[in-house]
Amino acid sequence: MTKWLSLVLIVFLTSCGLNNNQVQENTNENVVHVKNSAIQEVDRTSGQQISKRLVQLASSIPNVNDATAVVLGKYAIVGIDVNANLERSEVGSIKYSVAESLKNDPYGARAIIIADPDLNARLREISEDIQNGKPIQGIMNELADISGRLMPEIPADIIEPTPKNATEEPKKKLNNKDEQKLEKQQDTQSNYYKDKHE
Repeated sequence: MTKWLSLVLIVFLTSCGLNNNQVQENTNENVVHVKNSAIQEVDRTSGQQISKRLVQLASSIPNVNDATAVVLGKYAIVGIDVNANLERSEVGSIKYSVAESLKNDPYGARAIIIADPDLNARLREISEDIQNGKPIQGIMNELADISGRLMPEIPADIIEPTPKNATEEPKKKLNNKDEQKLEKQQDTQSNYYKDKHE
């Protein structure tokens, strides 16, 4: 009986070993080669040249007083300065016209166009920091400022300062009877102290 059990066990283990080899061979056949999709790098000088070109294209549109552009890799942000008295629909039309002018430029095709005066001012500060050789610091400072303005203050989340040794729950107030009893006891003790030390 042990011979049969040994024989069955050997056959079983051998067949499982053969099956594992077949599985390994199948996984090697399904190898897929993928092209690296890293973002294209743009150095500071070419980024500044691209920014100037995008500013020229955006400024050439009627009703655009001034423009600012920042290039980040393959993407660009173009801020336009328009008259503050224009209707929202007119501003939208101007933004669309700017987008149409940038559409055929290889770097302008993926540009984001903004007309908000506050964001445009921040974009201008980032552009100045890049020109002064501080691209990362300028972007991080402005992102911190923007996120500071966007974070809402929620009254329920405001943490009120508590004294260091404050109790977690306020003490219970004594009822009138217990309060009078305590007062009488304190008077007696203080009179006893007075009488003893006079």
